[in-house]
Amino acid sequence: MHLPGIFRARTLHAALIGTFMTMATLAQTPAPVPPPPPVPPKPGEEAGKAKIPEDLLGDEHIREEFGVNQFTTPSIRKLFEMLDGLGKLSYDALKRPITRKTPSDRVLVSLGLGSLIADGFLIVQCEKVEAMEDVGRALIKYAKVLGTGQRMNRHTQSLFEHSIEGKWDQLRSELALTQADVEAEMVTLRDVDIAHLVSLGGWVRAFEIATRSVADNYAPEKTQRLIRPDIAEYYAASLSNLSPALQANESLKAIQAGLSDLVPLMGGPEAKSLTEEQTQKLADKAAALAKIVTEPMKG
Repeated sequence: MHLPGIFRARTLHAALIGTFMTMATLAQTPAPVPPPPPVPPKPGEEAGKAKIPEDLLGDEHIREEFGVNQFTTPSIRKLFEMLDGLGKLSYDALKRPITRKTPSDRVLVSLGLGSLIADGFLIVQCEKVEAMEDVGRALIKYAKVLGTGQRMNRHTQSLFEHSIEGKWDQLRSELALTQADVEAEMVTLRDVDIAHLVSLGGWVRAFEIATRSVADNYAPEKTQRLIRPDIAEYYAASLSNLSPALQANESLKAIQAGLSDLVPLMGGPEAKSLTEEQTQKLADKAAALAKIVTEPMKG
């Protein structure tokens, strides 16, 4: 073979050897390890979402049927457990008229349902058996308007039975499951904003009860339980994440403004207690906020 041919053959041979060596090296190189899957965020920590205060996540939200997810909202039961240190509540001073009339606005129905659950907890806290039936009947009516009547029916029967038998712990659990089941149904119906409004309505009513109770029976140590700007700020931020159509709702605009007004009345981030005058002002503002929800419920 003449020299140019020999040179080309050697060049081709060297290229083939290089190619095979490269392929062998690649074959021996371990495949890159895929990155670990992202850790699911805790409720309220999703992008753009306000974080739910940890002590407001109820056990009923961890049920296998529903689970903790981005739709989980603060437990009304946990809100009422915060009132345990306020001493005996005066039902006659804190109750309100309960009717089965529902507002025409779905937003107000959602808020009203939450406030009724809070009224149920007030009844349990004060052990007023005779008052549970009116709340239970109203809960059914409001739930039907929201499309969750079937789920509500199975709870209200238990509410009646437990109240007659004086099983107060079971009543608390049943009321908590009522909220969780409404949330689950709203997720199914792709109407998760409503679930947040139910929780908000419950807190507004619970906070009205708490502030009025402390204002009527003032003691500095009791006011510590009222200093929760984190809860007011959470709900205010949650309203900002609702759909544009809901944010334009006049009742929600008024509640948003009311929540902003509450925070400075709580004495600031370093406050350890509130004066009697501060407590009265906070109670008045909480009552005005609750009235946005409860006044339309009178029909």
